[in-house]
Parts: sequence; structure tokens; C-alpha cells
Amino acid sequence: MLIPILIFDVALVAWSLHLMQEAVQKQEFSLMLAGTLVSLSAAALMVVYFLMNNCLTYLTSSHYPGYL
Repeated sequence: MLIPILIFDVALVAWSLHLMQEAVQKQEFSLMLAGTLVSLSAAALMVVYFLMNNCLTYLTSSHYPGYL
């Protein structure tokens, strides 16, 4: 599951770099803001993946006295 997420994340970073490059060439603040937001979403995607991976690993371990 990590490989598709990494591919999607790399695509988001490439798109954000493209947006930022266009922003510098056209002197537009909105494109720079869009590139920044896309790069932040790529970072947030990885953070959420690793947090949920650790959480689900903890919940499904045999040491957890839950119902699973």
C-alpha cells in the first residue's frame, strides 16, 4: 500500500513544483499559493499514512486487550 501512496505523493510534489515555477515566471501570487498548498497536502498525506499505520499496528497487535 505504501508504493501507490508514494507515487501519488511524488506526483503531488512534481505538480507543486510546476505550479511554483509558473508562478515565478508569470509573477503571480495565486499560483505560488496553490503550489504551497499542494506541497503541504503531499506532506500531510505522508504524515497521516504513518500515523494511521502506527495506530492500526498497535490496535491489531496481540498485546492489546481489545476485541480484535
